[in-house]
This record gives sequence, C-alpha cells and structure tokens, in this order.
Amino acid sequence: MSKWLLIDGYNLIFRSFYAVPELTRSDGLPTNAMHGWVRTLWRLEDDHKPDRMVVFYDLGGDVRREKLYPEYKANRSECPEELSLQIPWIKDLAEAMGYGRVEKEGVEADDLLGACAMRLSGEGHTVLMVSADKDLAQCIAPGSTQLLPPPTVNPRLGWRKLDEAGVREKFGVTPRQIPDYLALVGDTSDNIPGLPGVGPKTAARWLRQYRDIDGIVMNCGQLKPQRFQSIVYKNEEFLRRDLLLTTLDTGITDISLDPTRPDPDKLISLLETLEMKTARHAAARRYGVQPG
Repeated sequence: MSKWLLIDGYNLIFRSFYAVPELTRSDGLPTNAMHGWVRTLWRLEDDHKPDRMVVFYDLGGDVRREKLYPEYKANRSECPEELSLQIPWIKDLAEAMGYGRVEKEGVEADDLLGACAMRLSGEGHTVLMVSADKDLAQCIAPGSTQLLPPPTVNPRLGWRKLDEAGVREKFGVTPRQIPDYLALVGDTSDNIPGLPGVGPKTAARWLRQYRDIDGIVMNCGQLKPQRFQSIVYKNEEFLRRDLLLTTLDTGITDISLDPTRPDPDKLISLLETLEMKTARHAAARRYGVQPG
C-alpha cells in the first residue's frame, strides 16, 4: 500500500502569501506566495516521504451549500489581487513538481479531499490530510490523519499530526461527531451561525450524552442548562441545515487520481521565468539536472 499526502491547496496558498514578505519579479509580478509554496511542498515531501502528493483546489464556489444557505462564506473578503496574480503560476509549479491536481466546478476542495481520504484509507493506504480546516477532522480514521500547519499566532509549535485520540482531546468528541459539533457551535470561517449561545464545552457534553443532532433534538426537553431546551426546539430547522453545511460529501466517486511525475525541465523553466533563482538552483540539485 502507498502513503498519500492530500493537500488543501488554498489553505496553504493563503498561508504562504501572508507568511512571506513582499517579493516581486523585476516587472512587478508578486512572487511571495510562490516562494513560500515551493518551499512548503518540498518540506512536506522531504519530511513525510509520500509515494504520492495531490493538491485540491476550490473552483467556482459550492453549489450545494450555497443553495442551502446563500450566506455561506459570505463573510469572506475577496482574494487580494497580489495573490490572484500568482495562483495560475502556483498551480503550474505544483504540477511541474510532480503533484497531482484535483478541482471541480461548484464543488468545494474539502469535499473532494475528504472523499479521496476516505476512499484511500478504506483501501488500506496511509493518508495525511494537509490543512488547518476543522471540518476535515471528520475524515480522520484508522490510516487517515490530519497534518496541521504551524498556527500563525504561535508558529514555533510547528507542524502537528491530529489523529482520532487528538480529535477527542482537542474537541471533546469523536471524528464522526465533528459535523454535529460544528453545527452546534458554528464555524465563523464559513459563516455558519450555529446554535445561539452554545459553546464548545456544552456542545461536546451534549454529544457525549446524546450522540448526535438527532439525539439532541429528541431529548431537547432534558437539556442542561435548561434555557437551551426551547432554543433547540425553536431552531431545529436551522440546526439541521447547519449539519448539512458542516458534513463533507465523501461519497464523490468521479475523482481522477492518475499517476503524476515531476517535470524538472518545465519546473526549472518556470522558476527561471519567475526569477526565483534560489528555488531554481534547489530544483536543479533536487532533480539532478542543470539549471541552464
């Protein structure tokens, strides 16, 4: 069996953009995210030595969730122009480095990544999901682990692995209960409101006692603190909608994971065009070719 690194593309792209100081090509094209992107992917490959690496990208919104809740992710600001200019280059760099590319119009990258993680781990492969997104914790299972990037507020913590025990320690619930947990507490990054007044400790306690949203709704007359009994009853419709928003569609089957290989000549040409001299020489050493 193989070891796979499944990468949440935009999660790492934004981190690279904000982590690396402003850099530009001689004509003014921003390159800071590209520098961080190349370094990060090579470090992941060197540290974890996977057999395959695949990058998942968002492409054109999320039809299913936006139909359920038009305000889904409405709180997010537009992608900075300095980053938008770099994204096509970033995708080309990743492909030249030999990493697969998965994207689908109207389907969120997390759904595609989660579906592949569940499929591959179910087949006996070892999977590392590279992302800081909480919703991917629902796909953690035997053989499938989440690799969390260093937190921006405390980068010294470094990269951390989150397994099933880690999910229980971090959230107080099992991976299978993560969608229910997020539906209860909300997810500000996706503009999911959650249940008014419910925090992480209350949500975890209810889920340990009643298992899932269905159990909580069926036993809403027994909930503690007592004030939540009427809140759950009155908000059942919205709670179930939020559960649909927080549950990844891991049943997607039409995802191609065709083998890919590095193209050193193309990569070095791209790096030359981008005037990324240090990365160009590193690529030449890495793949044993002349940088030109």
